[in-house]
Amino acid sequence: MDVLLIAGLWLDGSVWDEVSAELRSLGHNPVPLTLPGQGDGSTSATLDDQVAAVLAAVDSASGRPMVVGHSAACTLAWLAADARPEKVSKTVLVGGFPAGDGKRYADFFELRDGVMPFPGWAPFEGPDSADLDEEARRAFAAAAIPVPEGVANGVVRLTDERRFEVPVLVVCPEFTPAQARELIDAGDAPELAKVTRLDFADIDSGHWPMHTEPAELARLLAAAAS
Repeated sequence: MDVLLIAGLWLDGSVWDEVSAELRSLGHNPVPLTLPGQGDGSTSATLDDQVAAVLAAVDSASGRPMVVGHSAACTLAWLAADARPEKVSKTVLVGGFPAGDGKRYADFFELRDGVMPFPGWAPFEGPDSADLDEEARRAFAAAAIPVPEGVANGVVRLTDERRFEVPVLVVCPEFTPAQARELIDAGDAPELAKVTRLDFADIDSGHWPMHTEPAELARLLAAAAS
C-alpha cells in the first residue's frame, strides 16, 4: 500500500527516512511529503498550498493510500479524508488531533517576520521530549524550518460528512490511548467523536517517534495498512 507521510510543524519529508526504510522492508510504499513552506524555501506558502500538495499525492497514489499525519499535520491528513473520502483508505493521526471547521490550523506560537520559528524546548518539557537527549535536541532545533504565517494562521475548511466513514487510527506517543479516549469523550476532539471506526495504538515515545522509535512506528503503520 502507498503510505503518505506528513510531518508536523518545522519538519520536512526527510524526518521520515528511517520510518520509510522500515516500511519498505515490510512491503509497503512510503511517500514522505515535503510541504510547501517546510523545506522548499518558500516563506509565502499558505495552508491551501499544503492541502493542495497533500491532495496531489493522494490523487497520484496507487490504489487507495493510507494517509499519516503527525502532530499539527493530523489536520492535513483529516483534510485529505474530507476532500477524498472515497480515495483515502485510512487516516493515521500520530501525536495529535484534527482541528475542526473554521479553526486556525496552528496558531500555537509567536510569529516573527511572517513566520513561526521553532520556539525552543521550554513548551515541550516533560513527556513530549523526555526521550530526546541534548544532542538530539540541538540537531532538531538547528534543522527546524520556520512555518510561514499563511500556513500557521490558515483556516481549516471541512465540507464532506463522509470523512467520518474513513477509518482512523490514533497513535499515542506522549499520551496513552486511555487519555486520548478521555479527551475525545470530554468533547476536546469533536471531529473524532463522530468517526464510525476509531482505533488506538500505543507507542512508548515522546512527541516525535519518527526520531526515537522509527522501527516501532513503522511496524504500527504497516499493521494499520495491512
